[in-house]
Amino acid sequence: MTLPAPETQTVTTWKVACSGDEFMGSGHPRVWLIIPPETGWVECPYCDKRFLIDAEHAHDDH
Repeated sequence: MTLPAPETQTVTTWKVACSGDEFMGSGHPRVWLIIPPETGWVECPYCDKRFLIDAEHAHDDH
């Protein structure tokens, strides 16, 4: 049984950073994640936050 992600954030870059929710006490080391084009999303290995690409408005990282 899979559980839904605790939080989902729609983004416009293929590379995202996550450091948890520092205000709620669940902060973690900053990690950089790359969204695979095949799935269109990636989940943080620490806090399970899901980053979903807005493919219509996405742009390359610099």
